[in-house]
Amino acid sequence: MKNQILTVLTVILISATSFSQETAKVLFIGNSYTYVNDLPSMLSNIAASFGDQVTHDSQTPGGTTFQGHTQNAATWTKINSQIWDFVVLQAQSQEPSFPDSQVNSSTIPYAMQLADSVYANNFCTEVLMYMTWGRKNGDPQWGPISTFEGMNDRLRSAYLRIADSVQGSVSPVGSAWRYVRENYPTIELYNPDESHPSVAGTYLAACTFYASIFRKTPVGSTFISSLSPTDAAILQNAAALTVMDSLDFFNLRPITEHTQANFSYVPNDPEIQFVNESTKALTYSWDFGDGNTSTAKNPTHTFNSNSTYTVELIAESPCDTDVITTQITINLATLEESIPEGVQLISIAPGVYSIHCDSEISNVDLVSLNGSHLTVDSHMENSLFIDLSSFEKGHYFLRFDSGNELVSMRLVNI
Repeated sequence: MKNQILTVLTVILISATSFSQETAKVLFIGNSYTYVNDLPSMLSNIAASFGDQVTHDSQTPGGTTFQGHTQNAATWTKINSQIWDFVVLQAQSQEPSFPDSQVNSSTIPYAMQLADSVYANNFCTEVLMYMTWGRKNGDPQWGPISTFEGMNDRLRSAYLRIADSVQGSVSPVGSAWRYVRENYPTIELYNPDESHPSVAGTYLAACTFYASIFRKTPVGSTFISSLSPTDAAILQNAAALTVMDSLDFFNLRPITEHTQANFSYVPNDPEIQFVNESTKALTYSWDFGDGNTSTAKNPTHTFNSNSTYTVELIAESPCDTDVITTQITINLATLEESIPEGVQLISIAPGVYSIHCDSEISNVDLVSLNGSHLTVDSHMENSLFIDLSSFEKGHYFLRFDSGNELVSMRLVNI
């Protein structure tokens, strides 16, 4: 049954491989998992079989961590040597699988340093994380990674977190590795050390990188290294199945779309705190749908009436521009307004009010929507003068006693 499914997938995916030639300049920063069997050259050969071109260079001293690369002048020289389309970052094989606190302090900060240098050289370069695999029988030094599955899961989770931290994407080699181990266990992906890749393992990684970089299936590549045609076809399909249906999940956006606009918001009607979640952007333009705009990264905006507003964010960078719109419905906090006879409210100017009562006024309380109690400017026996014009725009609640009656009303500063 597996062979029948594989044949069907091969036919379907090969039919989708009529693409124009593309080129990619790729720098690999890593260690022996990259240089064993020469992963960059194998990727280049797979690409060439489709008429695509990969120009590559590498900085891969054995066993080097991200921290080690930040302390190596040769790494910085490679990054700044030319304009790269992709810079691949691969950690030491174990470090992303360690406890989260250790990864947070000893891995992610150095990945971010490397990524910052990449973006300083060319903001439009894509940082692509090389998700590696668990050792054949896990790592016995810590329980959660003492099996292949446990170690592989922790590596997968860590590389996704690192990619998020550096605004990058992921080439999910480790996920493809697990698929092959579970479905085609007779294909040996490991060297005898049960850690480094065999030729088949490197070929699987190269197929996964081809799919991740070009966003195209590697199925049908005529370059199969020293593998049998059957095994090569299985590995090509494994990479395609892992990547092509999960491009968004691994943040493998279209090659021409670097900047992504996105935001969330914290409702506190009528004041809204906007949280900018855009990636690879440098400037921001907000339109709140009520005639007001902002260029702040994370603006706070007060809406002055109940309505549904279309909020637009334009995120821009030297690479491109992206736009997102979201509808926000404002329902102002309710106030039981009680204005009895004998109480007169007069609007003198925007945010300025005069209140006159037949009875004596006492216990005056002016409150903003965030709960702050404000000082009343002028309080006479039977009148109040309220000037909100110097305060933030928005709605305010005024309460006081007039004789034996409670008066409550909403005042607006627009």
